[in-house]
Amino acid sequence: MSIQWRHEFKHQINYSDYLALKQRLSLTCQHDNHASSGGYLIRSLYFDTWDDSALYDKLNSVSVREKFRIRCYNNDFSLIKLEKKSKHNALSNKCKTLISADDVRRLIKGENKFLLDRDDQLCNELYAKMQFSGLTPVVVVDYYREPFVYKPGNVRVTLDRDIRSVAVKDFFNSNPPSLPIIEQGMAVLEVKYDAFLPDLIRDIIQVNNRKAGAFSKYAACRMPLF
Repeated sequence: MSIQWRHEFKHQINYSDYLALKQRLSLTCQHDNHASSGGYLIRSLYFDTWDDSALYDKLNSVSVREKFRIRCYNNDFSLIKLEKKSKHNALSNKCKTLISADDVRRLIKGENKFLLDRDDQLCNELYAKMQFSGLTPVVVVDYYREPFVYKPGNVRVTLDRDIRSVAVKDFFNSNPPSLPIIEQGMAVLEVKYDAFLPDLIRDIIQVNNRKAGAFSKYAACRMPLF
């Protein structure tokens, strides 16, 4: 698996900031190739250990951490990805591989031996951590994403809204019961880039009333369960 480390930060923003950013980004950046209608629904099934190590590593701002998730887009269950996202201070990388809907159903049921039959490093690593670290599916996170790209610096800016917590058993439910996680109208600004962030983009994303500190959709969706 090839690994590319990128700079990343996230902040929660209010509705007026969201509207202003959307307007500025639309004039300067392009939508990515997957956002044919301006955006798309993301559904992620997150894993954590028996002692919630991924959650507490995030809450305690541990500088080196990782989390596993299964992700699909627009409720298209014919294309599902298994991903491992790693963080090292302000840098992040993501390893991913394709996984079938039947595989996801088996993982939700607690079955994982089939992962050993895959000639895939990420599947094998997930099996090992499910066996020895107690990694298991814990929550589904739904949200709507509007993505923008800017080629210099390989910049990707996303605006995520309507973030909801969903039960693991409803991963394949196209219209599941859900719990809203942030106030109506609020959104999350996420910025990723390689070696540098162009001044033009840096100026565009400066908004007032931005909530200080990073925002984790996973942690936010887990907290109501405690």
